[in-house]
Amino acid sequence: MIDKSTLDYKPLPLPDRRDFSDKEMQDRAEAFYEDVRTRHTVREFTDRPIDRSVIETCIRAAGTAPSGANHQPWHFVAISNPELKHKIRLAAEEEERRFYDGGAGDEWIKALEPIGTNADKPHLDIAPWLIVIFAQRWGTYKDGSRYKHYYVPESVGIATGMLITALHHAGLSTLTHTPNPMKFLNDILDRPEAEKPVMILAVGHPAQDATVPAVAKIKKPLEEILSVF
Repeated sequence: MIDKSTLDYKPLPLPDRRDFSDKEMQDRAEAFYEDVRTRHTVREFTDRPIDRSVIETCIRAAGTAPSGANHQPWHFVAISNPELKHKIRLAAEEEERRFYDGGAGDEWIKALEPIGTNADKPHLDIAPWLIVIFAQRWGTYKDGSRYKHYYVPESVGIATGMLITALHHAGLSTLTHTPNPMKFLNDILDRPEAEKPVMILAVGHPAQDATVPAVAKIKKPLEEILSVF
């Protein structure tokens, strides 16, 4: 919790300065692109264990993300306990069955057909880790009073992207899963009212027979996602 007495503005010299040549910058940008383009969302995992320290370090990296007013409105719950993972799977599949049985509109279901998804989520059992990402609507000072968080979806989205990238950099695959509604995660994981679950991230090594949907390899070309003035 934050102590109000520590909130005065105090500028510090830039602690970590980087200074690359133009050639080094281009090389590093290309190298990063070549690495990150090999990131794939998979639904088939092995149960090969992953050391807790790897997960913790990747979450620590996500925690360096920029956020509105530096309030860091996120909380990550990492789960390797098989019984708890199975409990989450059962609750998630219950919501997913409602979704596929009419809760979603026909257009949404049609849009998902090329992805090949359905209500069965065995990866929630098999992947060695689940990371549930919560967005915090408000924070609490040490004296118990509340304070508002700002730009919460944007801040949590940035941190989540950094987490997925950090896990990929560590050699792991992920699957983003957003059952709707997700309130059951607060109950199962004993998280407070201030927190809203936004995603379950399955983390592990891809199975030998892992596949990706063909459409997932179709990426918009640069001229469709970039305008330069």
